[in-house]
Amino acid sequence: MSPAITVFDVGGTHIRQAWWLREGELRGRTSRPSPGFRRHPGASVAELQRMMVHELCDAVAETPDPVVGVSFGAALDHRSGVVYASAPLWGDHSEPFDFKAALSARRPDVTWHVVNDVTAALLHAAADPGRARHRKVLLATISTGIACRTVDRRQGRDRIPVDGCGLQGEIGHLPAVTELAGRAVKLPCDCGEVGHLAAYSSGPGIARMAQILKEREPAGWNASLLGTLTADGTAFEPALRRALDERDALAGDLLDAATSPVAAVLRTALCLDPEIDEAVLTGGVVHGLGQHYRDALMRHFDRDGLYMTSERDPAWLERRVTVTGPGEADALVGAGIAAYTGAVA
Repeated sequence: MSPAITVFDVGGTHIRQAWWLREGELRGRTSRPSPGFRRHPGASVAELQRMMVHELCDAVAETPDPVVGVSFGAALDHRSGVVYASAPLWGDHSEPFDFKAALSARRPDVTWHVVNDVTAALLHAAADPGRARHRKVLLATISTGIACRTVDRRQGRDRIPVDGCGLQGEIGHLPAVTELAGRAVKLPCDCGEVGHLAAYSSGPGIARMAQILKEREPAGWNASLLGTLTADGTAFEPALRRALDERDALAGDLLDAATSPVAAVLRTALCLDPEIDEAVLTGGVVHGLGQHYRDALMRHFDRDGLYMTSERDPAWLERRVTVTGPGEADALVGAGIAAYTGAVA
C-alpha cells in the first residue's frame, strides 16, 4: 500500500481533500464546492451523481496502486458502498445508487474505500488515546445533516454494528417534536418528509426555526439582539453566536427549541445502552456554537434526565456528553483510517 492515501470528505456543501499518512497526519488540504442540488438546481439526480463520480475520480493522481478513502455524507450500506439517500446532496431522492461500483468503473486502477462521514468522524474520535478504555463511544454530528454512530470496543477492536441494510444511527430522519413560543412546529426535512429531527436541529433547520420565531413573536424578535443583528445584515450563524455570547434571551429560546429533539435522542440512547461511556458531539453547528450548544443540552437533561440515575447520580449525564473542537473528529482522518485498516461499519 502507498505510504500516502488520498482522502475525501464529501458533504452537502463542500468536498475536502488531502493526503493521509500512516502516522495520521494530513497534508495538502484543499476544499471546493460539492456538486449538489443547491449549487445545481436544474440538474437531475443522475446528473449530480455523475458529477460527483467525475469530481472524485479526476482528483486522484495516477500513481502506482492508488488507495482512496472516501467519507461520504449519505445514508449508505457500509457493506457494499451502495448509497440509499443523501438529502443534503440530492434532496428527497431515495433510489439506491452503487456509488463504489461507479467509482471503480471510472477508475478501476484505484482501491476505493467508502464509508459514511459520521463513521469516518467516529473512527478518528475513537482513536484518541483518552478514549482507549471506553467500552462504547457514540458520536453525533450536527451540521447540514444529522446522524450518529456508536462503536463497540469491548472485544478489543472497533466494531460498528449495522442492520440488515448496512445502516446505523440515521437519527436525522427520526420523527421529532419541538415548540416555539408555546406552540408546536411542523417543518419539512430535506428528504421530503415533515417532522424529522433534522428539520429542526440541523444548521438549515435552526435557520428555518428562527424564521418561524420571527413570524410568531415579531415584537420580541425586533427587540432582540439576534433580530437586530440579522436586520443589520449579519449572517444568521455568526449573529446567533454573538447573541448567545451576550445572553440574548430570544436566541437562548431558539437554541433550546432546536436542541430539544437532539437531547431526546441522546437521553434515549444513554438510557437504553449504559455501556456508552461517551457521547461526542461534532459538526458545523456544534463547532459554531461551542459551549452554548452543550449548555443547551444540559439544560434539557436537568429538566428531564434519566429516571432514578439523574436523581441518584446527577453528574452521570454530565460526564458522558462532550463536544469536540474543529479537527478532533475529522472525517478526512477517519477516511484514511478506514482505507488503511479496511475498517467498515
